[in-house]
Amino acid sequence: QVQLVESGGGLVQAGGSLRLSCAASASGQTFSSSAMGWFRQAPGKEREFVAAISRSAGTTDYIDSVKGRFTISRDNAKNTVYLQMNSLKPEDTAVYYCAVRIGSSWYRASALFKSTRDYTYWGQGTQVTVSS
Repeated sequence: QVQLVESGGGLVQAGGSLRLSCAASASGQTFSSSAMGWFRQAPGKEREFVAAISRSAGTTDYIDSVKGRFTISRDNAKNTVYLQMNSLKPEDTAVYYCAVRIGSSWYRASALFKSTRDYTYWGQGTQVTVSS
């Protein structure tokens, strides 16, 4: 069992920045061998992929609407993954979730996962609200 706890959400004006953190209660080996992802869900909409990072941290990918504005990173020494969000827009308003894919070591170290079905454990979510 792995627990994920997100933090860093809040209310920000358009153009502002937030940094989300996701701390995993997993062994260091489990975390460092696992691919991670961030998703978001706005009211009345399905949960959507936002960003992913490989277990090697060598590759990342983003949904088109956040490319150039968001950056995903990880610190395996702290069992934590981050999402730096800059130039925020009202359409970024959503609950943001981090997720971990256990067993990613079966795949190449650069593998990325973008579907909700690819992930094993989820955090409880953190609200991000961007005002216009």
